[in-house]
Amino acid sequence: MELSIGAIAVIAVNAAGLETARSIVASLEGAQLHGRIGRVDACDVPFDETTAHVRTLFEQGIAVIGVCAAGILIRAVAPLLVNKRAEPPVLAVSPDGASVVPLLGGHHGANRLAKRVAAALGGHPAITTAGDVALGLALDDPPRGWKVGNPAVAKPVAAALLAGEPVRLTVEAGPAGWLKAPGLGDSGAYGIRVTDQSVDSDDTLVLHPPVLALGVGCARGATAEDVKALVEATLADAGLSRQSVAVIASLDLKADEPAIHALAADLQVPVRFFTPAELEERAPRLATPSDVVFAETGCHGVAEGAALAAAGDQGQLVVPKAKSPVATCAVARSPLGIRPNRVGRPRGKLFVVGIGPGGAAERTFDASAAIAQSTDLVGYKLYLDLIEDISAGKIRHAGAMKAEEVRVRQSLDLAAEGKVVSLVCSGDAGIYAMATLVFELIDKENRPDWNRIDVTVVPGISALQAAAARAGAIINHDFCAISLSDLLTPWPHIERRIQAAAQGDFVVAFYNPVSHRRREQLPSARDILLAHRPATTPVVLARNVGRPGERIVVTTLAQLDPDQVDMLTVVLVGNSESRTMTQAGKVWAYTPRGYAQKWQDVPDTVTSSLPHDSKELP
Repeated sequence: MELSIGAIAVIAVNAAGLETARSIVASLEGAQLHGRIGRVDACDVPFDETTAHVRTLFEQGIAVIGVCAAGILIRAVAPLLVNKRAEPPVLAVSPDGASVVPLLGGHHGANRLAKRVAAALGGHPAITTAGDVALGLALDDPPRGWKVGNPAVAKPVAAALLAGEPVRLTVEAGPAGWLKAPGLGDSGAYGIRVTDQSVDSDDTLVLHPPVLALGVGCARGATAEDVKALVEATLADAGLSRQSVAVIASLDLKADEPAIHALAADLQVPVRFFTPAELEERAPRLATPSDVVFAETGCHGVAEGAALAAAGDQGQLVVPKAKSPVATCAVARSPLGIRPNRVGRPRGKLFVVGIGPGGAAERTFDASAAIAQSTDLVGYKLYLDLIEDISAGKIRHAGAMKAEEVRVRQSLDLAAEGKVVSLVCSGDAGIYAMATLVFELIDKENRPDWNRIDVTVVPGISALQAAAARAGAIINHDFCAISLSDLLTPWPHIERRIQAAAQGDFVVAFYNPVSHRRREQLPSARDILLAHRPATTPVVLARNVGRPGERIVVTTLAQLDPDQVDMLTVVLVGNSESRTMTQAGKVWAYTPRGYAQKWQDVPDTVTSSLPHDSKELP
């Protein structure tokens, strides 16, 4: 069974349902584990309060599967129930997995989701919608890829079937074997019409099967409006419904054309690409082959060839190439229906993901979502181990330390093959991590296949942020980060930057402070800073932040000793204003921003009128 549901949040509110929740996540592509802080340790997305979190997810259109009492979910979303056609599925699952209850969105994916979850858990899907129970089908929630042309007619048609009345069934396009119910036949006051034609009716439910492949070509830089206008006119002239378009297909050279992807977003269908050789195999079946196109692309027709390739060997060209000054399109029909994930190749996607310091609680939602979408994970072995809780079913490509370029090239090559890849980085992907090398290699080598990849950089919590938070607020004023590794940057350059930071009185975060080979850089940096700030300047040594064995030490600049530090440590050095304090038995380090002076300059009559939580001064 294929599901067309997007993001899925599996809610675990306590340890009792945690294993069930994990089993659900493992069985559903795109699902993420959301755990209540203090009750669920390892999860993709931690949350504080269940009702507020469920409500937020529901408002964002995310499907919710709560391993908890149904009442919790009902009370959470009740104030938000306005339009049942626009609400995401909400399911309640008993902690033992025995019962799976679709509470909302039964005919919008929840029933199918409940059946999938129940099958994975060995439980029972408590389906209560009349059509599913009595007829075995939901007319307003057809299989994936099918569209309902006139949803308002679904209710009277289903009511007629439930009442035992005959209903006409006319199948003009595509396989419709799922439409089996007592009463379907050749007569009746109401009807069901399966067609790829653009039609409407008040007494006949129009169902559009996914049988049309839309082949598209365009000039480099064509606008989305130009391509969309040609496609809409072509479909309208042929009397075809856009709702039966199952896929957009084109030449792989067009994989980075924004206009084609904008068209796909408008039609809400995927895009698939083919090589020139794959399209040239369809040359004998083209209606308008072109030697000019062959000279430019290596195939005799882009639009017609792509449509036929996506429609399969039994597909037929139903609309030959139509042209505008900047685009072409053609339509092919498959008698078997089209499954886009089985044709062509998608545009490759590369996520450069910062996973934070390492702990699940400090991993962002976007980072977890990127990893969930990925087919392949590339990274240093330690980093891949840190996300083992959310990498089930992914292909791991673990690399060694100092093999950064190898890992980046591997990521780019995999994405160029049409895969969805996460290049996993510790901390933030753009702070001493791999994002820069990705763009540097793409820029330097200018490879066509790499240039067509969809690249997204996913930020993460950096080590300096996490370390500063653990120790207080030492980077709360102007700060800079400097790597003490001279493998890529000559030491004189690093030394010059330390001097500048010292003279500018910046708080400094030192990355890569020492190694087995490098023992002198940190003492040198310390001595440079001591020439410009007090010996008592606070220093934070943070090792394995967010990971097992975390250790936070607050010391002073004069006492900074390289023997206290290793490559897993980030060193934060305060500026001349930084200080320490003891609160509740703990030593905190912080750097003032000058608020005290500002408060002294504000009259008492003004400050007394400010709210207690005011963050800004007039």
